[in-house]
Amino acid sequence: MSLIELRRFQSRVEGEIARTFLASYGLHAVLFDADSLGYADGFPMEVRLMVLDEDAAEAQAALASI
Repeated sequence: MSLIELRRFQSRVEGEIARTFLASYGLHAVLFDADSLGYADGFPMEVRLMVLDEDAAEAQAALASI
């Protein structure tokens, strides 16, 4: 059981919307780098939406429906 990155977002708000949407499907997701307001290698850091690897296909399908 491990986490994989499902998507990246430009803001925490976008990431939270996606995370909450997945929760409505009963899928647990977490945001990485949501509190990072810095830069990495000169580029703004993106918020990463992470899900369990066994939930990835279902989560991807759910997000594709919106």
